[in-house]
Amino acid sequence: MRYDQLEHAIRAACTVSGDDELLIFGSQAILGSYPDAPESLRASIEVDVQSKNLPEMTDHIDGALGLDSQFHVTHGFYVHGVSIEAATLPEGWADRTVTVSDPVGTRGHKGLCIEAHDLAASKLVAYREKDRVFVATLLIESLIDGETLLERIRTLPVDEDTRVRLVRWVEITLADIRGAD
Repeated sequence: MRYDQLEHAIRAACTVSGDDELLIFGSQAILGSYPDAPESLRASIEVDVQSKNLPEMTDHIDGALGLDSQFHVTHGFYVHGVSIEAATLPEGWADRTVTVSDPVGTRGHKGLCIEAHDLAASKLVAYREKDRVFVATLLIESLIDGETLLERIRTLPVDEDTRVRLVRWVEITLADIRGAD
C-alpha cells in the first residue's frame, strides 16, 4: 500500500460512514508515521479502520469497501471496517495517534493512525510470525526505539505471562540486531 492509497481509503471510508475521522490501527497505520516506509512494511492490501465518532457505521464501511467489494476489485486494496476493540493497545494510545489529513488527498477528512511504537506493541500481542517480522523490521530500520517499545509493552492490558514473553522477545531481538552490527 502507498500513502496516496491510504489517503484514498480515508476519503472513501469517511464518505461511507458520514464521519470526518477514522481510527486506523492495522499494519498500514505505519504510513501515518512513515509515509515512505520500507515496502516490506507496506505489503498489506487492507487498511483496518473504525469510524471514530460513529462507530456503528464501521460495518457499513466494511460492506461497501471491504474484501471482494467493488472498491477492492477496482482499486486493488480494501478497507476493513472493524472495531478498534479487536486490537490490544498500550495505555494512552489515543493521545499519541498520528493524523493523516490533507485538503486534497483526504478532502480534509482525518485518519488517526496508531503511532509506530503503539502499533508494534499491538502487533506483538497477536504474536503471529508476520507480526514479529513486521516489528523486527521496524527495529532493524530504526523506525522505532527498543526502549520505548518495551515501555509500551509494559502498559498493555495483557496478563503477566504474555507481558514477560513479549519483553523477552524484544530483548532477544534487540540483542540479535546489535550483534549483527
